[in-house]
Amino acid sequence: MTTTLGNLFIISAPSGTGKTSLVKALLQTDIDLSLSVSYTSRSVRPGEVEGRDYYFVERRIFKRMLENGEFLESAEVYGNFYGTSQKWIDKTIVSGQDILLEIDSQGAQQVRRFFTNTVSIFVLPPSLEVLETRLRNRNQDCQEVITLRMAAARQEISHISEYDYVIINENLDKALRSLACIIQAERLRIAAQLVRFHDLVTRLG
Repeated sequence: MTTTLGNLFIISAPSGTGKTSLVKALLQTDIDLSLSVSYTSRSVRPGEVEGRDYYFVERRIFKRMLENGEFLESAEVYGNFYGTSQKWIDKTIVSGQDILLEIDSQGAQQVRRFFTNTVSIFVLPPSLEVLETRLRNRNQDCQEVITLRMAAARQEISHISEYDYVIINENLDKALRSLACIIQAERLRIAAQLVRFHDLVTRLG
């Protein structure tokens, strides 16, 4: 059996859409995806775990890594830096393992410059009113920050045409089924299957 490169899936959404919950639910299935864990300069939030949610580094260390070209993509969001390890992505994708990148549209644009065969998925809230309610119910931000997040959401949504698929996250279970279907369908594309099962196809004729 010939080895093929892994798929690179990108999932983006405005803050508060439920993207993180959707990704966590997906990874608890038998979907067999490796989640890319980003580096960040921000502080650890309650419940977050080093190496599972993020790699937390000091701002000066992040900047040094950035200068050394260690990130495939990076962005500054609300005064904090976020970045994806170039070395980890290269090693994992060559091994044939599929990767899921949970990044914003700015990061997605950067990744597409290096990997033209990415599969990108955008998650939308059912409405802006629902999004604002979800942000308030998290009890993490003051009104000023919520206003900024709503403005950022509109800006993020303006990039939706750059994506291959769109999922409306009104119901988590339904959104999860849609996301899993997209991933399975992409894995069955003819080009990848002909490489993956080259010997079988040759024998069959």
